[in-house]
Amino acid sequence: MKTFELNGTARAEFGKKAAKGLRRQGLVPCNLYGLGLNKTFTVKDVDVQKLINTPVVYAVKLNIDGEEQMAVVKELQFHPVKDNVLHIDFLAVDEKKPVVVSIPIRLEGHAEGVKAGGKLALQMRKLNVKGIYTDIPEEMVIDINHLGLGKKMLVADLHFDKLELTNVKSAVVVQVKATRASAQAAAEA
Repeated sequence: MKTFELNGTARAEFGKKAAKGLRRQGLVPCNLYGLGLNKTFTVKDVDVQKLINTPVVYAVKLNIDGEEQMAVVKELQFHPVKDNVLHIDFLAVDEKKPVVVSIPIRLEGHAEGVKAGGKLALQMRKLNVKGIYTDIPEEMVIDINHLGLGKKMLVADLHFDKLELTNVKSAVVVQVKATRASAQAAAEA
C-alpha cells in the first residue's frame, strides 16, 4: 500500500457553524479515531483532492501539529450537489492490529468464455479486505484466464496471502454471461 503524507491542524471550535466557516476557508473538517485516539483537525481541501481523486488506496501519514500517526481513510462525506468534500474520518492503524479497507479489483488475462463469444461482467468493483495495513496491496489482482462461458467467480473462490476477505462468500465477483450469438453457436455445434 502506498503512503500519502497529509498535514493537519488541530480544531478548537466544533459544531455546524464552525464547520461551515472552515469549509469557506478551504479547509476540510476531519476526525482521527482508533487505537485509543480521538482527535479532531482540519486539512487543506487542495491537499485532500490528491488523496481521494484516485483509484489507489493509500496509507495516510498524518502530521497533526507535529504529531505523526499512520491512518487509512474510513469514510468520506461529499456535498450532494457541488461534490466537494465535507468531512473525512480517518482510522488510526499500526503494524499489530488488522484493519478492514475496501480495495479496488483489477482483472488480469482473457477469459475463455469471452473468446467463445460470451460477455464479461464485473459484479464487484471493490473487495473488503482485513489484514495488517502493510500487507494490503494497492489493488486486488484476479486472474480470469480459466473462466469459461456461463461460469462465475465467487468471493469464496478467491484467496490472498495474509489477507481475509470480509465480503459475503456467496457474492459473485465476476462472471462470463452467455450472449445470444454464443448460445446459437453452441446450439448449431
